Amino acid sequence: MSNKLYLLPLGVFLVLTGFFVYRLVLIEQGNMPKDIPSVMIDKTAPQFNMLPLLKGKSGLKTADLKGKVTLVSFFASWCVECLAEHPYLQKITGHGAVLAGIDYKDDSVSGQAWLKQHGNPYDVVAVDANGQTGIDFGVYGVPESYLIDKQGVIRYKQAGPLSPDVIEGQLLPLIKELNK
Repeated sequence: MSNKLYLLPLGVFLVLTGFFVYRLVLIEQGNMPKDIPSVMIDKTAPQFNMLPLLKGKSGLKTADLKGKVTLVSFFASWCVECLAEHPYLQKITGHGAVLAGIDYKDDSVSGQAWLKQHGNPYDVVAVDANGQTGIDFGVYGVPESYLIDKQGVIRYKQAGPLSPDVIEGQLLPLIKELNK
């Protein structure tokens, strides 16, 4: 028995390699790990009341979501993927949705400087310094976006950056439908 003990690491290696190859096949078929369904879909947005990120502007609270379609986008100045997503957010403007940015687990000075440097596409920008609102929404990491209907119900979630394909193929048609 002890003579075959040396085969154990080889067996473990082969099993792990098999799992890795299986996961690659699933990814090739379109089954992406970031496509984790949100338990918040079709549920009312959580209660929150956040301060504004920018001085002289309004903050954001749950009641602000009622009566209009809103895309709530969690971002942070330290987030590399947020920078990749940022130029595409402007594509949402003028299509019937309020764009609300939430600076997540970031200090206000850094968030303000980041928006000044890269531009501010948001209609309203609030700060979630301790991350509690993000936790309540079920945020896994930034960027993450939630489309909320006129009744304050979450209808769509995007984990990871919004791309032009996602915006034009999924988000804008859904915004149009929710505005009917």
